[in-house]
Amino acid sequence: MQATESRYINTIDFLNLYSWDVKAYLSQSSQFNPSYPFVYFGEFLSKPNIEKIKIDDEEEYKILGVRSYGKGVFANRTVKGKTLKMREYQKAKNNHLFWCKVDTKNGAFGVIKNDLADGVASSNMTFAEIDTNKINVDFLQLLFTSKGVMKYLDSFVTGTTNRKYIRPEQLLNEIKIPLPKLSEQQKIVSSYFKKVATAENLLQQASDLEGEIEKYFLEQLGLKPFSLKEKITSLQTTDYASLDRWDFFSTDTRIAIELRKSKFPLSSIGQSFRFAKRSFNKATYKQDTFKYIEIGAIDPTKGILEAKEVAIKKAPSRATQIVNEGDLIIGTTRPYLKKFAIVTEEYNNDVCSSGFCIIQPSKEYHLPYLHQFLKCTYGIEQLKNKMTGGLYPAITEPELKEIKIPFPDVDIQKEIMTLIELKKENILNNKSLIASIRIEAEQEFEKAIFNN
Repeated sequence: MQATESRYINTIDFLNLYSWDVKAYLSQSSQFNPSYPFVYFGEFLSKPNIEKIKIDDEEEYKILGVRSYGKGVFANRTVKGKTLKMREYQKAKNNHLFWCKVDTKNGAFGVIKNDLADGVASSNMTFAEIDTNKINVDFLQLLFTSKGVMKYLDSFVTGTTNRKYIRPEQLLNEIKIPLPKLSEQQKIVSSYFKKVATAENLLQQASDLEGEIEKYFLEQLGLKPFSLKEKITSLQTTDYASLDRWDFFSTDTRIAIELRKSKFPLSSIGQSFRFAKRSFNKATYKQDTFKYIEIGAIDPTKGILEAKEVAIKKAPSRATQIVNEGDLIIGTTRPYLKKFAIVTEEYNNDVCSSGFCIIQPSKEYHLPYLHQFLKCTYGIEQLKNKMTGGLYPAITEPELKEIKIPFPDVDIQKEIMTLIELKKENILNNKSLIASIRIEAEQEFEKAIFNN
């Protein structure tokens, strides 16, 4: 029978009253697929006999943690016993459900598999033994990734803002979930992971394409891929005029040596490319709002993802520059994150953060070529070697201008980038497909569990 919205006073037996929060009784079995029996967690979970271990100062211990949103159990750290304040820990076991008994919000539950069964947990954590004859462990873990299930479980949460939890005995004896037959669980799990595997395969293909792009790009310049792990066993020399740093561990010297092997003349970015200076002044701006591009809005593959509309009265202090179509914007904070993008027509005349350097287009060079070079190892390593700062290492514009780059004629730059742009299109298609497959897998699981 189709569930209907309740518009009148509902009653509940006092013996079944587990919470004074009304929302706990507004999200019960009617939202779930009626084809499956609605059972207590305690029908497939039970309190286990947990082995307690005394901590030895000289032994090493793998301390377990659990991530929110159903992302599962992980090895939080491996430490010497002498660094632990608690002197007794709990030993994990395979096929146990694991969670924090004093902070159980946002689906922080996880199934322990063999690879983490040698871990230990403090007394703040708790376990339940899973009856694998009644529930598939992967199906159980998937339940905790479901937004719908998490919203349902949230109706049972008690405690203050920083300590929201579901009591172990409450989980076992007071909360029900839909439980298909094992064969149906396996079918649901197999379908989900089949889609995940497809997405992972596409992700690997995209990664392989990115590797192919860099290899092809460097081959056109007469360069070999730059290996960070390459062992140097002989005396290395460099021109004094090219020496930027004295420290042995910098890759600058090795990069300088390799770059000189390019079949094209070397130039610096400052010598060959024109930096734009288009100031944005909110005091003289005549509109109420403007479009603002932050460094976080840049994807290394997709480019600019969005420009937020901001009220002129609330303009961030870093909103200082105007970009034009065709510009190359280069994120200077943590440049190894590759927050570089060509400005498309959609973002023409928008405002960007002072955390970008802007290079304007010209007939004398091809900005996609510079963009590609900066993202390759030769570009990124030069940028990293010029970073300064602690939590937010960055480079300055003068330092960016010092970056060395092989500089062929502009027609050759364009020719090199022709094939690369086709390969990039394949990567973009793959990543879009990956996102849609993952969403489809999640939606299919939700559809199986819920009464949609």
